[in-house]
Amino acid sequence: MKLKVLLVDDEALARSRLRTLLGDCTAPQAVVAAEACDALQAMHALRQDSFDAVLLDIRMPGVDGMALARTIAALPRPPAVVFVTAHSEHAVQAFELEAIDYLTKPVRLERLQQALQKVGRLAQTVPGPRADPSREMLIIQDRGRTERVPLAEVLYLKAELKYITVRTASRSYILDGSLSELEERHAAQFMRIHRNALIARHAVRALEKHFDPEEGEGWAVRLNGIDELLAVSRRQLSAVREAIAG
Repeated sequence: MKLKVLLVDDEALARSRLRTLLGDCTAPQAVVAAEACDALQAMHALRQDSFDAVLLDIRMPGVDGMALARTIAALPRPPAVVFVTAHSEHAVQAFELEAIDYLTKPVRLERLQQALQKVGRLAQTVPGPRADPSREMLIIQDRGRTERVPLAEVLYLKAELKYITVRTASRSYILDGSLSELEERHAAQFMRIHRNALIARHAVRALEKHFDPEEGEGWAVRLNGIDELLAVSRRQLSAVREAIAG
């Protein structure tokens, strides 16, 4: 798979660096199909061609990246948005706009490759126009009863023994399924924080120090709507830090 990418940044040097990094990406590969220095040029490119991903700066003259992302989301077949910015304070807002990832400058090749992998998974699992996240449902089978739980209400998904706990602000459900499959299918809405847990990007409140009786001192995520803390593994800590606060 070779992903078609649109670069949007008002700084030519920043676009040049991203172009070089994209050329070094191998799994998946990526090609810069177009570049834009502002929102007007970006929308012109999006009307002329289709892209798998838009690497989008936030602070630009005129219409900023956040406003452009909202416009992109309204397109019939919107590409995945990956924010690339020197400013970390917009991370939570970015994920509220369903950005698939949030990279801070200077961008590391490893993080860019991870973002492209998310784009690639999304492209494979969503062959047509992307579903409206607000209308997506999880089908829960519970004691002979079938219930539709809106994906937008789910705060986290946690693998426990043979089942997955689906947690909303009001209650918990048990789902029979694979956490890895859910991660691939809903990569734009959820991020992995531990080998057994995914959290809703829009629900992230804070990343804080935490002491676990079994694992000792570590880090945990606090989500809006519930008091429960969710442990963050050391392997995922760097990505979670960037996603929440750069």
